[in-house]
Amino acid sequence: MVTRDKKIPVGVLGATGMVGQRFIELLQGHPWFELVALGASDKHNGRPYAEVTGWRLSGSDMPASAAKLPVVACRPDAMPQVKVVFSALPGEIAGEIEVAFAQAGVAVFSNAKNHRMGADVPLLIPEVNADHIAAIPRQQKQRGWSGFIVTNANCSSTPLVMALKPLQQAFGISKVLVTTMQSISGAGYPGLPSYDILDNAIPYIGGEEEKVESETLKMLGEWQEGQGFVDAPLVVSAHCNRVATREGHLECASIQLERQASPEEIIAAWENYVPESQAARLPSAPERALLYRREIDRPQTLRDRDAGNGMTVTLGRLRPCPLFSYKFVMLGHNTVRGAAGGSILNAEWCVNKGLL
Repeated sequence: MVTRDKKIPVGVLGATGMVGQRFIELLQGHPWFELVALGASDKHNGRPYAEVTGWRLSGSDMPASAAKLPVVACRPDAMPQVKVVFSALPGEIAGEIEVAFAQAGVAVFSNAKNHRMGADVPLLIPEVNADHIAAIPRQQKQRGWSGFIVTNANCSSTPLVMALKPLQQAFGISKVLVTTMQSISGAGYPGLPSYDILDNAIPYIGGEEEKVESETLKMLGEWQEGQGFVDAPLVVSAHCNRVATREGHLECASIQLERQASPEEIIAAWENYVPESQAARLPSAPERALLYRREIDRPQTLRDRDAGNGMTVTLGRLRPCPLFSYKFVMLGHNTVRGAAGGSILNAEWCVNKGLL
């Protein structure tokens, strides 16, 4: 694992929101990164973070070091000391702001949707497509940036792709049908009105199914130096639903394998999967990227979402599928693995590879 004598100064954009708060929580005591700047709306005008933000994360208090930091505008000139920014900005405003930081020489690790499908922007999960960071030099050359943008995936695409990658490598995959049961925190704070979501499940999340279907192909595809990103040759169909859980996205998938495999072989592919990024022992990487539970009723959202400090994807209920080869269940923590924690891990991988 890489060690550093001096920490890299970092900032968080959109620091007052739920994902922004998760970034702040996860960056406390980080061995490589030091949080020195918090960005949000111009209206806060340099006031201390504690004065403008109500801390909403359960199980932790607002870190004292963050509480005292002034909240500044999301502009490079307001954060001249930072070398890295983690963006939790909403998609309505993220695009141009993130570009401005990259133009100013800052490495941007974005949780927003705006640049995910860019032809020269890595849509990165280190355990899945670590080599996609090879796109960064082309991005910098083509756009004339000294900084760069790396995105993490949609919070429902993340556990799906992590579960599929070892099976793609071992057996090949041609078709995927996935149904998600996504928590209310995926909608940000305050989420959905209680009258709409309590005692209910909503079978529509705007744009979500399209993201899952397109992002999966990019992440499971290849980066070819002369051609760019080449999508994986598979078909993905997604049903996305909002359910009345606080955190954790539970997903049910059916998959068609390209060659036959026994259940024992599939479970072994998950349990023995140790990608390069995992072997690098990055600070935010869990001991196990994938965990298979053999109990008949696991994973469960409440009981399993915090596995590996929220960075492990938990799998279970593997069984034959009458339509395709197999079906199974997976669970990922949407604001940790699928958002802030995923972005921090992406930055760690870039440090490990000498890009920061």
